[in-house]
Amino acid sequence: MRSGQCLCGAVRFRCEGEPVIVAHCHCRDCQRLSGAGHTTGAMFATADVVVDGQPSAYRLTAESGNTVTRSFCGACGSPLWGANTAMPGFMTISAGLFDEPGTLAPQVAIFARSRPHWDTMDGALAAFEAQPNWKPGRGA
Repeated sequence: MRSGQCLCGAVRFRCEGEPVIVAHCHCRDCQRLSGAGHTTGAMFATADVVVDGQPSAYRLTAESGNTVTRSFCGACGSPLWGANTAMPGFMTISAGLFDEPGTLAPQVAIFARSRPHWDTMDGALAAFEAQPNWKPGRGA
């Protein structure tokens, strides 16, 4: 069981099991969301996550044409998780929210074509120029 919360503690969550994947994303939307060169998230089946508190949400259309829903704490503004219509039943939780974020190991970097030169990554990490043709359950 993994747990975490937003900065102010108004939204808390618990996740059963291990993440499907842990990824860095360098897309421009994630850069704007984080105010940095990327976001890092851990994907879980929505059915394996219990949320306490009431997050706010913002919807946008991704480069792919899919709808992405970004959930955040309405009190402190912490970005909580994202969901994409291309992957129903899954949510990607911001890695820094976990009570023990050091137990998560990024496996891949996506949208590497948008990575700023100053945002360095582990050279051994698999990197994709855009979103790979991957769905949870099929593998990368």
